[in-house]
Amino acid sequence: MRRREFIALMGASVAWSFAAMAQQAGRTYRLGALLPLARDAPVNVAFVDEFRYRGFVEGQSLIVEWRAYGQHFDLISQYAAELVQARVDVIVTGGEEAIRALQQATKTIPIVAITDDMLGFGFVNSVARPDGNITGVNLLVRELDGKRQEILIEAVPGLRRMAVLTDINYTSAAKLDALREVARTHGIEFSIHRVARAEEIAAAIDSARSSGAGALNITGSALFYAHRHLIMDRVAALRLPAIFMFPEDAEEGGFAAYGPRLGPAFLEVMPQQIVKLFDGVKPADIPIEQPTKFELVINLKTAKAMGVTVPEALLVRADKVIE
Repeated sequence: MRRREFIALMGASVAWSFAAMAQQAGRTYRLGALLPLARDAPVNVAFVDEFRYRGFVEGQSLIVEWRAYGQHFDLISQYAAELVQARVDVIVTGGEEAIRALQQATKTIPIVAITDDMLGFGFVNSVARPDGNITGVNLLVRELDGKRQEILIEAVPGLRRMAVLTDINYTSAAKLDALREVARTHGIEFSIHRVARAEEIAAAIDSARSSGAGALNITGSALFYAHRHLIMDRVAALRLPAIFMFPEDAEEGGFAAYGPRLGPAFLEVMPQQIVKLFDGVKPADIPIEQPTKFELVINLKTAKAMGVTVPEALLVRADKVIE
């Protein structure tokens, strides 16, 4: 997903949306949100602002029903039912648990979702023409778990033992075996630390450090994204270099990150898709977007605080280095 492509698409979409709105003057649109973070999180404030730029003003032509599940994964099904009962026009969501709950709750309300791989998880039968009532954005971050591990090994010279933090719901035994093999080929010992709930994250990181791990690979997970600041704080306290999913994570203080940028997908593509649905386009006529670029960001300030000297050869290859 290249930013300039987003902008070109957005320009056409905005003009088209304003024309459609002129035909439906006075209508109030209802957007449901089932997302990990609270409504007042900066990224979500920016998300809602995107609709104002497109002519949908919250409290006037737009009403937003928000449910944040990051601290309450056990309430996802309840929140999904509440949004359906609120008779929203479109629901925006992210993460496999939330998508599954919404697909069980409604077969008619259009859903715009952001997750790792909707086709791979069986939520749709086609990326080009998604069936049913769902479209959105694939991030493909889990495909990069192995690549992130290779980068982490290179970023921490002399690494002898490393760990992986994994969500038991989504990382298969085969994927973990593959990650173990990557470590083995580098002569590095490897330990796996599994979590199922947010309350287990800190203890799992502590266990990784206690095992002697000198670096931590954080696998793709909505749970880990929702609690990324907890993870950043914990690994910083333990001086344990960790690699994250999104470039923005390193910009927020993480040691390193490799993957697609979340901002363009969430703040540009998804509002565009939602506006099209407001205007009556069917989900099947809105292809699922996928990333075309992955970025490596290294935070040297964090590396210095952890006592890690990142090799110059890796810094040269990085898309961005924070000093």
